[in-house]
Amino acid sequence: MNNDNHTNHTAPVLQVDSLNVYYGSFQAVKNVSFEVRPGEIFGLLGPNGAGKTSTLSAVEGLLKPQSGNIHVAGYSIREQPLYARANMGVQLQATSFQPELTITEIIQLYAGIYGVDLSKEQVASILANIKLQDSANKKYGQLSGGQQQRISLVIATIHDPQLVLLDEPTTGLDPQSRRQLWVRIEAMRDKGHGILLTTHSMEEAESVCDRIAIIDHGKIIATDTPQSIIDSHRDLPAVIQASRKGKITLEDVFIGLTGTEVRS
Repeated sequence: MNNDNHTNHTAPVLQVDSLNVYYGSFQAVKNVSFEVRPGEIFGLLGPNGAGKTSTLSAVEGLLKPQSGNIHVAGYSIREQPLYARANMGVQLQATSFQPELTITEIIQLYAGIYGVDLSKEQVASILANIKLQDSANKKYGQLSGGQQQRISLVIATIHDPQLVLLDEPTTGLDPQSRRQLWVRIEAMRDKGHGILLTTHSMEEAESVCDRIAIIDHGKIIATDTPQSIIDSHRDLPAVIQASRKGKITLEDVFIGLTGTEVRS
């Protein structure tokens, strides 16, 4: 699914430079730097407590880093936060929309919040595109998990942002719903959006991400295409030891680099 032809080398939609985040005396993010380009799915992978959430929160503008710079579509999240956020769409792992509203009402509500004027025909077209045209008057709380994720993705991109942040978007979905969501994420990539994706699924990272960064103990320890990371680490003793089926996978490399210890 991953295709290098989709990436290009124009100005990045997200630039993170020397990011440092502290909670009291504990440093959660240590000098982290990476970029997401237009038309690219960039995966941020790491064990629990590795610094993913803190990094994502800093990018979203929800957490103020002690040092470092973050630019979204060329705008500083610190100096021009409104412009930066206007160019950003966010889909959280658990999104709680108003369960008593119909999905049509939710789309119209959030379009209005973003200043996007949608006609009834445009709303119908959006629902048809995500295969929910027959559920237009169904309440959000009545939808399945996969259907709710489709609506959540629509809301995150309804204002056509240059950068889309997806925080473990397929957690809890069945294989069919997960694959459908992958196709929709790739369609966003094909339209030129830059996508920052966090996931615990190595299969997902290997299948949909053009490049990935592995973060552990607050530091980026590897950045490249999934296959290049596999190729450059396959001979490490820890990776060979982690391999369970002979063929080295991204999960084997991940375990080899971050260890076998379960994180809380």
